Amino acid sequence: MTDAHDEPIEAPAGHYWDIDRIAAELRDAREDWRNAHKRHAEHGAAGFPSRHVIDKIMIALCGALFPLRLGPSFVRQHNEEAFVAETLQTALSRLYGQIRLELGYSVGAADPHLVDGEAGRIIGHFARELPRLRRLIDTDVEAAYAGDPAARSVDEMLICYPCVLAIVHHRLAHLLHGLGAPLVARIISEIANSRTGIDIHPGASIGESFFIDHGTGVVIGETAIIGRRVRLYQAVTLGARSFPADADGALRRGLARHPIVEDDVVIYAGATILGRVTIGAGSTIGGNVWLTTSVPAGSVISQARAHRDGIAELLRLTGDEDGA
Repeated sequence: MTDAHDEPIEAPAGHYWDIDRIAAELRDAREDWRNAHKRHAEHGAAGFPSRHVIDKIMIALCGALFPLRLGPSFVRQHNEEAFVAETLQTALSRLYGQIRLELGYSVGAADPHLVDGEAGRIIGHFARELPRLRRLIDTDVEAAYAGDPAARSVDEMLICYPCVLAIVHHRLAHLLHGLGAPLVARIISEIANSRTGIDIHPGASIGESFFIDHGTGVVIGETAIIGRRVRLYQAVTLGARSFPADADGALRRGLARHPIVEDDVVIYAGATILGRVTIGAGSTIGGNVWLTTSVPAGSVISQARAHRDGIAELLRLTGDEDGA
């Protein structure tokens, strides 16, 4: 039997590849996809939000929110207000352009005035909410500092901690998601995910003073609702238990399928909580717990306790409660 990798490569003399043939076959693949998925129109880079541009916008917005820590090195107290004003003017203008591209992609360009008006509404509300978001993020930074004895200052939290970067991105993305720019918001969340390993869907609702300790591997689903002063550790999943489908087998979208975590809950490393369940206020969920049912306020759930309870129930059913 001959392995496909051992077959000779067809290419012009003196070359290792036939660029014309490869380009033509890629064109055929694109055309096959477009013909099979006509409702998923592709407008090309000029008609679609750019991850590269949005990444630059986010760097600028982070700098405008925290100029002395996340802005460029030349910013000082005497020039930070001018820097913030100039940076916001540029960043918001570019973000408006990306929102227009999303709207043009999703609703079509048949009425450009409609697209312009809706993009203007979104960016206007977004801009006005930035001072409130700054104050909200301050509570997250303070919670991170209060919750980690290894941190020496709030400045260190801003500069070094991946959870803060992820939360800043989420706060901005969640606002855009609610205002009607879900694609731009999703790009923002994936930029943070690629840098931090923390995956928060922009649709998730998160209360003030939120802290993710370490953070790598945390996943928070689209319809999750998280209360105030909640703390998560690494590798926590707030996910969906099942994905209902319609009669044609297509997944039903937009259903509430992720957990509700009430105020003052702590969820330790590796815990997995699935489905539309409620974790009552003040509860503690131990490491590596797998949870698919609601728990009342003040609960303490641990893997070892669940294991012991399971053994006790088994002994009761078998009539061997003394463990003989």
